Amino acid sequence: MTLNAVVFPILPGKTGEWRSFVAELEGARNAEYTESRRRAGVRERAFLQPTPMGDLVILTLDGDDPSRSFGEMMSATDAFTTWFIERVKAIHGVDLRVPMTKSPSELISDTDRVAVPAR
Repeated sequence: MTLNAVVFPILPGKTGEWRSFVAELEGARNAEYTESRRRAGVRERAFLQPTPMGDLVILTLDGDDPSRSFGEMMSATDAFTTWFIERVKAIHGVDLRVPMTKSPSELISDTDRVAVPAR
């Protein structure tokens, strides 16, 4: 399994709207949300991180190929994906339909890659 992480800023004054969006994903739209991620072969997690510069969402995708999965999810044309992308744009100011030319984040440190001396 591979883990990818990306951070999205929440536009000023939109944290309450983001919480409502997540509540809808966890509630009324949960079946569509989980099916979308199941089809793409990823597990998605979102963390809210308040900072002095504003609130951020830390999003992780865990699966065999999260980058491919993300592309598949964002290129889908079903009603749920269209709604999801519109909400993300309104809350984060990010248009997920614009193709990314590279991964939005770079893995810098991973304890699995560091040899730990035996004691």
